[in-house]
Amino acid sequence: MQLVLPQQCFACGAPSGSDVLCRACCADLPGADQPRCPVCAIAQPRGETCGACLRDRPSFDATRAALDYAFPVDRMVQALKYGRRLAASRLFVDLMAALPVPEADLVLPMPLHPSRLRARGFNQAAELARPLARRWGLPVRLDGIARDVDTRPQVDLPWKARAANVRGAFRVTGRVDGLRVVVVDDVMTTGATLAELARTLKAVGAASVENRIVARTPAPG
Repeated sequence: MQLVLPQQCFACGAPSGSDVLCRACCADLPGADQPRCPVCAIAQPRGETCGACLRDRPSFDATRAALDYAFPVDRMVQALKYGRRLAASRLFVDLMAALPVPEADLVLPMPLHPSRLRARGFNQAAELARPLARRWGLPVRLDGIARDVDTRPQVDLPWKARAANVRGAFRVTGRVDGLRVVVVDDVMTTGATLAELARTLKAVGAASVENRIVARTPAPG
């Protein structure tokens, strides 16, 4: 079937066989192998901790991102979340799994509010977390965190309003005391949502929280 009806590359439209991207586009993804701040994953020339994290350390301890949130990654993430293009998740998992294995005890996907989960039909973070946990040899808990507040989409808000928007949004439903937790999500922009989740986890005893994300939004400008 691949010979008769080969898949088209998501980015350029060239034949890509069974893959979501052709080899040329896959080799040219934005932000691959980019040195980043070890805390928030923003691009840094030498991979040093950025000034923002030095001035105001976030609740989470570390973040690793596979890519930058730019074309075609941004369109692929949107196609996964809103168009159910699950083929994109396989590429994202491969790229995230190529990063060093986290030193952790538990994997948790970023939860969706129940109303959004019903509307979307699936949680894209869970679709990433399950295969990643298998590759890392770690347990994954899909119901360890509840999102009780249906917050406004962060993309609709100014950067400074995003932390207030997610304050108190999460509730821990499973025991995490003493555990090193890895949170899996698709995109990190300001980090406000991930920071609030990390704060909630540490408030009930998590030893550390590391984020693993598909893509990091580049710094403004």
